Formats: sequence, structure tokens, C-alpha cells
Amino acid sequence: MFSLFKKELTGFLGSLLGYIVIVVFLLVNGVLLWWLPGSNVLEFGYATIDPLFANAPYVFLLLIPAITMRTFAEEKKSGTIETLFTKPISDIKIILAKYFASLVLVVLSLLPTLIYVYTVGHLANPRWDIDFGAVWGSYIGLLFLASVYIAIGIFASTLTDNQIISFIYSVLICLILTFGMSELANFSSVRVIDLLILKLGLAEHYNSISRGVIDSRDVVYFLGANALFLSLANLILQRRKW
Repeated sequence: MFSLFKKELTGFLGSLLGYIVIVVFLLVNGVLLWWLPGSNVLEFGYATIDPLFANAPYVFLLLIPAITMRTFAEEKKSGTIETLFTKPISDIKIILAKYFASLVLVVLSLLPTLIYVYTVGHLANPRWDIDFGAVWGSYIGLLFLASVYIAIGIFASTLTDNQIISFIYSVLICLILTFGMSELANFSSVRVIDLLILKLGLAEHYNSISRGVIDSRDVVYFLGANALFLSLANLILQRRKW
């Protein structure tokens, strides 16, 4: 499994895709955080990194499907997936190797944003007067959110041998689970149903962790969502072998 993980990660970093993902993520968030009128930190009048965590889910909504669309779709199209199945490694380990390689790439794209935190801390008056609990909570929430997007993207990639279709499937599922559930809750007049629909969405749990309090219910939700979509991906691969 480790050799496959290393191969996948090297594939990302050995091609333009990995660097494009990192550069685009930093560039888009940098523009929104420091330059775009109405959302940049310099206009707020107080030191906060909140715009980064408010905008990052939208950026990941497109970037992560772009990372994962090739994981299995390309293997199917090129025919190398048959060779992959003959290796002495279980299907779930193949999926996990691709999953963790994609997750490491996302972490690498997030690490340079610590420069933004450092800069905002220096701009604060008094210096470093920022809510670090909310900052680290938001980073953890963003990693959880990204991990679910990756699991969804891998699942979408097992459904087709076309990378573009895989990308579209992944974006649609992520969009529905992140923002669609909140919109759907507005159509219900029963408060209990509203709350249930909201709790099924990714945005509610991401926002909860971003407040700086790590609730075990949010962690269980994200881990469960990861397990669900990775299991579905495994099921699709098993059906192909059958």
C-alpha cells in the first residue's frame, strides 16, 4: 500500500497538476483575502483570517474534484486498472493509497497559508491578538471537509472512465452535500425536519468545528462520510471484478 501511495503522490508532484492545484489555491485565496474589495482583511478594521476559511470550501469545490477525477477514471481508460487488480493488495488498500496521496496534496496546499496567519497576527494591535482557537479549529474543519470531498471524488472516479464526467459528478455531489442541504432545509416548515436536513449537510458540521470547539458529533459525521463514500467506491470496484 505504501508503494502505491508513494507512486500516486509522486505522480501528483511529478506533473503540473499538483503544482497547479497548490498555486491556484494560494492565488485565489490570496486575492480574496488581501485584495478583493468587500472581502479583504485590510478593509475589516480588525485582524481576522475568517475570509480564508469562508472562501476555501468554494475553492476546494473545484480543485479537489480536479485532483481526484483521474484516480480511477484514467486507470480504466488506459486499461492499467486490470494490472492494478492483479497486484497482491486489496481493493480497499488501493483506494486508501489514492485517498491519502490526494489528502497529502491538499495539506501541502494548506501549509503555505500559515503565512497569512503570521501576517494577520503581525497586523493585529496588540500584536497576535487573534482568536487562535477559531483559527486552528477552522484548519481542522477544512481538513475534514477536504477529506470528504476527496472520498466523494474517488467514488465519482470509479463510476466512469471519463475524467470530465468524473469531475462533474464529484462537483455536483459535493455541491449538494455542502450547500444544497442548507437550501433544502429552508423549504421545510417543520423545525425538526429542518434541523435533520441541516445535520446531514457538510456545511453545518464544518461551521461548527470552525468556531474552535471540536465536537465529537462533528468528528463522527466526517469520519462516517469518508467511510461511506470510500466503501461505495470499493463496492463499485468489486462489481467491476464480478
